[in-house]
Amino acid sequence: MENRAIIEALLFVAEQPLTTGEIAQLVETSIADVESLMNELRHELAEDSRRGLVLKQVADGWRLYTDPEARPYLERFAASDSATRLSAAALETLAIVAYQQPVSRGQVSEVRGVDSERTLQTLERRGLIFEAGRAPGAGSAVLYGTTELFLEKLGVNSLADLPPLGDHVPPAEIVDALERPFRPESSSSESIS
Repeated sequence: MENRAIIEALLFVAEQPLTTGEIAQLVETSIADVESLMNELRHELAEDSRRGLVLKQVADGWRLYTDPEARPYLERFAASDSATRLSAAALETLAIVAYQQPVSRGQVSEVRGVDSERTLQTLERRGLIFEAGRAPGAGSAVLYGTTELFLEKLGVNSLADLPPLGDHVPPAEIVDALERPFRPESSSSESIS
């Protein structure tokens, strides 16, 4: 494979700009050769109206971007079913699975307060969760867990890298005050006093 093709492949998959030095090291060639190839590729992409990409030097590195003229088509794609983002319900369900796994549909629904079957199916279809096993006992409910794709999309190496929930949970006295009106014993004892 030619160095130019290797560089194109590297730029295509890179999540951050690649420096000339990084590219030279990966391709095992000189920095001067990489600079020459990068300028050649940048010029070719800019001059060829049949290409939908542009190469830019940003943040001390190189990165491929979509051609600004393609914007109306990219906006149309972003609004299509193929590019839809996760809904708030799906994000909420995914968070519950991530922090409580392995977890059953019933447990997820109990935490959310609504039936979560369809949301779980969507997350499973997108490859973010999977059937991690079956619960022991009657009914053998399906237990869900997160996938490697979930970790990849979130940008973490393992579940241990998830932010601690304690940072997002209110103190115990606030939770107690919020739950008090919903406790059966509190309404009868409070009305007597």
